[in-house]
Amino acid sequence: MEDSTNQFIFGNVARGLDGSHRATLQAYWQDMIRDIETRDHDFKTHALPLARIKKVMKSDEEVKMIAAEAPILFAKGCEIFITELTMRAWIHAEENKRRTLQRSDIANAISRSDMFDFLIDIVPR
Repeated sequence: MEDSTNQFIFGNVARGLDGSHRATLQAYWQDMIRDIETRDHDFKTHALPLARIKKVMKSDEEVKMIAAEAPILFAKGCEIFITELTMRAWIHAEENKRRTLQRSDIANAISRSDMFDFLIDIVPR
């Protein structure tokens, strides 16, 4: 039962990947979910600057006020997004026997998974 549940939950994660790469990304997501659910979080330190996130949020004219926890949630979401995209780009770099990420690795990572379709027009090939 647990295996079919994991397959349902992590099905989108596995798209565009095979073999060990699929297992690596699924393990990343399982660890991330476990970490979010169990760890006591220090809300005073962040991987991304909250002031910058708040500034981006306020760039929308319709946004008048921002709750204190909103930038914290956006920061965590951005951190997870950046990490997954980097991992997918790294897979492409490794497939080409390189140890340095290039723009083409990121573009390839975006094109391999339909969940990144919103970036196709933004990221040049």
